[in-house]
Amino acid sequence: MAQHTEHHGEKLPAQTKEIWKTFWILLGITALEFVIAFVVDPDHYKWTKIGLFIILTIVKAYYIVGIFMHLKHEVKSLIWSVVLPCIFVVWLIVALIVEGGYIGFERFLK
Repeated sequence: MAQHTEHHGEKLPAQTKEIWKTFWILLGITALEFVIAFVVDPDHYKWTKIGLFIILTIVKAYYIVGIFMHLKHEVKSLIWSVVLPCIFVVWLIVALIVEGGYIGFERFLK
């Protein structure tokens, strides 16, 4: 699909500055994840480490979806039509994992 470079006689601003800013933010977050992975003791801070990884992954997903997939500049109804099903899928996965744990627990008691 051809990209239009002019709008009513004016050139559209290049978004390379925003893309490079996002690149450096994602690089910094990834570097922070590597530091956490190799520095934080997994025996004492296991759940803290997992929580930090989840939070940093959500932040990275926000930047990727918002900037590179252009969802940041869309109307709110489209954004919510993408976000809500993702939230329900995550809820479903957590519910299945929890319920699956109960089945194993019931078998253990018998």
